[in-house]
Amino acid sequence: MKKIEAIIRPEKLAAVKDALTAKGMLGMTVTHVNGRGRQKGIALQWRAGEYRVDFLPKVKIEMVLADEECQIAIDTICRAAKTGREGDGMIFVLPVENSYRVRTSDCGEACVTG
Repeated sequence: MKKIEAIIRPEKLAAVKDALTAKGMLGMTVTHVNGRGRQKGIALQWRAGEYRVDFLPKVKIEMVLADEECQIAIDTICRAAKTGREGDGMIFVLPVENSYRVRTSDCGEACVTG
């Protein structure tokens, strides 16, 4: 199993969610976060001069998937979240040792695959 953490633009959340749902990937956790990367924030003009916003609003999507679904999810997120501009986001993939369903005490891939 793998955990995908995708950090994307907030306005792309609906498109990513719909694209993943169309692929049968329903389970995800969404967190609103602030961050910066190569984009280094944005400069805004204000009456008193330039104002720099270092940390921009982003959305973090977390999913745990079976290994064979991982690349499909990554490709789907990339297609749906891409604008072609700096700040489109990042995807991180981490190994998951195990998972447990609280309600039934099931464990392993059965918890994340249907």
